[in-house]
Amino acid sequence: IAAYLPAAWPVRFVDENIAPASAADLDWADVVLVSGMHIQAPQIRDVHRRARAAGKVMVLGGPSASASPEMYPDVDYLHIGELGDATDRMIACIDDSVAPPPAQVRFETAERLALCDFPIPAYDLVPLRNYLMLTLQFSSGCPYRCEFCDIPGLYGRQPRLKTPRQIIAELDAMRRQRHPPSVYFVDDNFIGNRKATREMLPHLVEWQKQHGYPMNFFCEATLNIAKQTDVLALMREAQFLGLFVGIETPDAGALKAMRKEHNVAVPMMESIRTLNSHGLEVTSGIILGLDTDTPDSEARLGEFVDLSQIPMLTINLLQALPKTPLWDRLKRADRLVDDPARESNVRFLRPYDEVIGAWRRSIAYAYDPERLFARFARQVDVTYVNRIVPPARGKLNWANLTFAAIFAARIVYYVGIKSDYRRPFWRAARHAMRRGKFDAVFAMAFIGHHLVEFTREALRGEQNASFYSPLRKQAGRPRSFWRRGQAELRRSA
Repeated sequence: IAAYLPAAWPVRFVDENIAPASAADLDWADVVLVSGMHIQAPQIRDVHRRARAAGKVMVLGGPSASASPEMYPDVDYLHIGELGDATDRMIACIDDSVAPPPAQVRFETAERLALCDFPIPAYDLVPLRNYLMLTLQFSSGCPYRCEFCDIPGLYGRQPRLKTPRQIIAELDAMRRQRHPPSVYFVDDNFIGNRKATREMLPHLVEWQKQHGYPMNFFCEATLNIAKQTDVLALMREAQFLGLFVGIETPDAGALKAMRKEHNVAVPMMESIRTLNSHGLEVTSGIILGLDTDTPDSEARLGEFVDLSQIPMLTINLLQALPKTPLWDRLKRADRLVDDPARESNVRFLRPYDEVIGAWRRSIAYAYDPERLFARFARQVDVTYVNRIVPPARGKLNWANLTFAAIFAARIVYYVGIKSDYRRPFWRAARHAMRRGKFDAVFAMAFIGHHLVEFTREALRGEQNASFYSPLRKQAGRPRSFWRRGQAELRRSA
């Protein structure tokens, strides 16, 4: 959005995961533009309160406002939908006047700007060094219709694409300032258009070779990517290290009920082994509270944890999002619950307390430190050893060396010395170091610390049933993660 605004407009970019907008920022601004997701609704409303107190109008866009504009009846301007004709009308409106309108004004996109016409993001407004991972988008939309997912409703089923030239230009723009060495492709499904992905990856490989492999890449995709071994080979060569996969449940019948049969296109464990064999560490999304759950679902999930040997599984309770088939079905059945005190807005078929109890026991089992770090150690043998070893020159710079030194010191102190799970950590870490995989030590320390502490807080009732909120917050705060510890994790995203 900042890059799309008129060049004559001075813009300040504020990420309130890093630091809040100051009174001076609000005093400087003519208009406050905000984007956010549903989980950030309380913070969005707080920004609106502060903007109004400063006498400024606010424009709210992004996924939350686009999916549920009724959640924000008091905001001056709503931008509903993606960048496009609505954005042009919004710009013209506030260019004409920054006085508050007499009633809420809505700009709804009818004609979206093609992704191939998107400007390069205004990275110059963002201190990239403050982040642990950067983000980049190649495609938008997903061809599948999983019942719980709002992506098709928001962004469509026909994936729209940027060009390989745009992707390379964005990476070059990132490299113009100090930056972390990791980039996450935030595409809803990295292989939503397999042909386009297959054609883009060689450009990425060539860029990496040209610059000495300055970046590691991560993405998310459907599990049937395991069938695309030519794509996986290119991803390995481009230095993709991790992949988020919405496995959701090991129960094939439940997958069919949620319209996610493509997860069993290849036997699940075979798919995970295939991904690992290409150097891709899998992160799995898991859902409890499905209509198909039984008293045996908890035990089957435990078996899946042990068989898959996936270290990080985001085990969440089912939530119904607007603009999803699940929302529509539950609304017809009067099974949506508007109660902030509950862990889910779904009235489960099984007793609520039983579902919550199963979730707590499941995360306790999965993130018991002995089991967790044993799974990390296993990844060294089945995943890390299968990665290419790129030349060091691309990442060999003062910023990366300084960050690594600070990070290593904090790992040793907070995880290796201070924690009560230091013994299983050191067993896994020694195994990784003997295999020469020091990057595995960093990963198991950072992610393991988060998962263990999150689980303990959840079992004490200090954390809700969603891994996404605190993890996404901490992804932007690598230093505060260590400095402030548990207090930071308890803050809402």
